Amino acid sequence: MNAIVEFREVGKRYGEKNVISGLNLSIHEGEFFVMVGPSGCGKTTTLKMINALTQPSEGDVYFNGKRIKDYDIRRLRHRIGYVLQQIALFPTMTVKQNIELIPDILGWSKSERSRRSGELLEMVGLPPAKYAARYPNELSGGEQQRIGILRAIAAKPDVLLMDEPFSALDPISRNALQEMVADIHQRLGTTIVFVTHNMNEAQRLASRIAVMQGGRLQQLGTPEELQSQPANEFVRSFFQSETIDYGKISQLTDLLPLSRDDMPELEADAAIADLFPLLGSHPRVRIRGVGEIDGSRVFDYLHSRQR
Repeated sequence: MNAIVEFREVGKRYGEKNVISGLNLSIHEGEFFVMVGPSGCGKTTTLKMINALTQPSEGDVYFNGKRIKDYDIRRLRHRIGYVLQQIALFPTMTVKQNIELIPDILGWSKSERSRRSGELLEMVGLPPAKYAARYPNELSGGEQQRIGILRAIAAKPDVLLMDEPFSALDPISRNALQEMVADIHQRLGTTIVFVTHNMNEAQRLASRIAVMQGGRLQQLGTPEELQSQPANEFVRSFFQSETIDYGKISQLTDLLPLSRDDMPELEADAAIADLFPLLGSHPRVRIRGVGEIDGSRVFDYLHSRQR
């Protein structure tokens, strides 16, 4: 497979502190590549070196076979989409204008821009007739996140960088957006480099996962390889510690009002985490022999547990 991004003996220091040490890895064209590790392990610094937001102290980063430091930075960044945790849509621009921003800068015609934004909105289930003329303050948080991702891919970048994009979202919204990004990757074949501290998220999305600790690459492999053959104790323990147990659905039945309508169904002894995929597309789920659980009340319950 062709490497679209390569790190060759890359190191990064801030003063006397080594943030990245001896990093060697290749990211293949068209893959969903996830970097995972605890806070401060160097994964975001690694991501920023791909679009020259920070420069390596030693070694070189390559993009399409050419050293990144040899590119015109402005042109390089037009070929790389970037999504952060805080989307920061332009508040005085409509949804359509936000999505079309980079194509407009690159000189796309009005008809090309309009066709592209319409296609993208349809692809993520936001009808253009309903959403194109809206402003960011008229959107929900999840809708804003969708528009931010569409803005990043509107100009058909070679690579999409995503830095902890869903970490501030509730489990149900996070699940829905994970599904959306996975679908975008499958449909468009865009190379995605994704940073997260959540191993569950990494397993769900990744073609390959790079596990980092203390600025060093601990293991690189498929989700299956990391699970069955962890390279060391850190990878094994990190893999296990990131498995979140929300408990059983039966815990919710005394807390939430229930009714008796037909809905997607689960058993009462199923895990609460099993609700998230269903509540991403249905407002309620039926618990066999008990009744119906409302998604907003589930989220309120989970939020109260985190206080």
